[in-house]
Amino acid sequence: MTGALEATRRTLVRFDVVERAAHWVSAAMFAVLIVTAIPLYYGSLFGLVLPRIAIEQIHLWTGVALPIPFAVAALGPWGRRLRRDVRRVNEWTRAEISWLASWGRIDIDADKFNPGQKLNAVLVAASSVVLFATGVILKWFDLFPVSWRGGATFVHDLFAWLVVVVILGHVYMALTHREALASMLRGRVSEAWAARRASRWLAEDAGETGSDSRV
Repeated sequence: MTGALEATRRTLVRFDVVERAAHWVSAAMFAVLIVTAIPLYYGSLFGLVLPRIAIEQIHLWTGVALPIPFAVAALGPWGRRLRRDVRRVNEWTRAEISWLASWGRIDIDADKFNPGQKLNAVLVAASSVVLFATGVILKWFDLFPVSWRGGATFVHDLFAWLVVVVILGHVYMALTHREALASMLRGRVSEAWAARRASRWLAEDAGETGSDSRV
């Protein structure tokens, strides 16, 4: 009992301030893109808050600027943890793939991010690239063949809906896993939580010599 209580009290860094800032700035920009996309998709809503040209410009330049927070956060020595987490998202084990195939019904020795979180990150990142590329075609259409324009509209809309669904799922999971959400606000999780949810990451953290992530 004493050991379990001590594990609950001990905490370790899950996200540093750079990672948290990049996440929340990017989240705010995604929110702006979704809100401004609604009247662009449903034209009857134009003019209720802002004129069409204002909404289009906000949507356009928010989309153009979307990669900037992540790029700035990942550059230089301050992005060490973020770069490591990107590598984690791209590393998959057979057990993680089996976990996805079972819809999370099997137990695995989880990394810092479970397979669902990794898949979420991959889908959002890949969709953002597609949306950026198709958005460029839609805005500066005179630089591209006519056949690309119609295809770009369809693909942009399709991936926009995909991102909305993925983000709603992400928000739902965050709200139902309060300590994970708190780690994106305060940066730390309890050792007890890590033992339950990310045992492989906890073992890795414990094995790092000179680690200052625990208090």
